[in-house]
Amino acid sequence: MSEQQLPVGTWRIDPVHSEVTFSVRHMMVSKVRGSFERFDATLTVPEDPFASSLEATIDASSINTGNQQRDDHVRSADFFDVENHPQFHFVSTEARQSGDDLVLTGNLTIKGNTNPVEMKLEFNGSTRDPYGMLRAGFHAETEISRKTFGVDIEMPMEGGGVVVGDRIRIEIDAEFTLDEG
Repeated sequence: MSEQQLPVGTWRIDPVHSEVTFSVRHMMVSKVRGSFERFDATLTVPEDPFASSLEATIDASSINTGNQQRDDHVRSADFFDVENHPQFHFVSTEARQSGDDLVLTGNLTIKGNTNPVEMKLEFNGSTRDPYGMLRAGFHAETEISRKTFGVDIEMPMEGGGVVVGDRIRIEIDAEFTLDEG
């Protein structure tokens, strides 16, 4: 990442060209995949791109797993408790190079519980679109423990294991536009 690749300024996420997805083990034999439909993020890039900061929010009620009954249950107090905790919040603390990888660390708050997370980050470059807007793309991946964030419902299965796994894999594809106003 260099100044030429990621110009200095304030970047805002383009939600139409971005997505926040997740997967979690279900019944110990498969995975449920889903996404969050509403989110916002601002990336501030100074002269040193490794001193950049990111702040993001996700509307917890915007979960979509393709099953309304399941989504309603996940919104309930059993899981996200969106009535009392309507948003997830992330604030970066560091961006660094680790071997060939970029790593973004920060504090993630879910259901009122804040914990550090580390994401493997790919910078996909920047370009001008046909309308003259400068765009930059990123891909980030991490895995978190839902229990660490207070999403600690236990649903044991008769033969062993649990209905919903603890480890949540998160992938983010984010396209930002530079605020050149």
